[in-house]
Amino acid sequence: MKKLYSAILASTLVLGLSATSAVAHEHADHTTEDKIKAAMQADIRSDAEKERDRNRRPVETLAFFGLEHDMKIVELLPGGGWYTKLLVPTVAEHGEYYAAIGTGTVKRTLGGEPGFESMNIVAEDAELWREDGSRFYSMKLNSLGVSDVDMVLTFRNYHNFAEDGRAAMNKAAFEALKSGGIYAVVDHTARHMEPLNDSNRRRFDPVKAILEIQAAGFVLVDYSPIHYREDDELEYEVGTKSVRGNSDRWTLKFVKP
Repeated sequence: MKKLYSAILASTLVLGLSATSAVAHEHADHTTEDKIKAAMQADIRSDAEKERDRNRRPVETLAFFGLEHDMKIVELLPGGGWYTKLLVPTVAEHGEYYAAIGTGTVKRTLGGEPGFESMNIVAEDAELWREDGSRFYSMKLNSLGVSDVDMVLTFRNYHNFAEDGRAAMNKAAFEALKSGGIYAVVDHTARHMEPLNDSNRRRFDPVKAILEIQAAGFVLVDYSPIHYREDDELEYEVGTKSVRGNSDRWTLKFVKP
């Protein structure tokens, strides 16, 4: 009877700890989601930026990648700062945000804004250029200048680079991440193995992207159909009227072993 009582007590403790852990994890997820949603409503975002929320679905996208508000993260090539305005406030209190490569716009427009004091700019020495006759950028950089990172994210940038530029970006992301860290990549979809033409120059073959990123040492762990668009026939340039803002995009999650 004593042994039976001890077994029941042990089982109860395990179940209790599991339930507590589940509740804590649920609370953490809820907190992160709340922070993202609050950032989405901030005055610093323009009406045009908020209009894109419906299509870009940042809450669902960042949840798929596993973003938590206490992570140390790097955003590659932040461009005009659409995602920067969501990521910085989300991790400002308990995490760290770094913008890397092509950071001129966000440094100029967000660097002095309230709430963005915690934004870090790194890899400012990265060199970007286009070879004569090339449509795509090459890149040279020693490192991102930050290590032990939980997540590296890049949105609709992969297609902008020539093969050497993509390899440099993937290598830098791999070196910056800690073991188990996540590489989150989104881009416009091109048909598999379709020759380059004027219509697909801002699209990228997801199979080719997977192979290249795996070659850099990453493991593909998941993909999401969140940005699949059945009515994008992958025929037209992503800036054309019939496709703009509604392109089919691949959403891939990799991990550093």
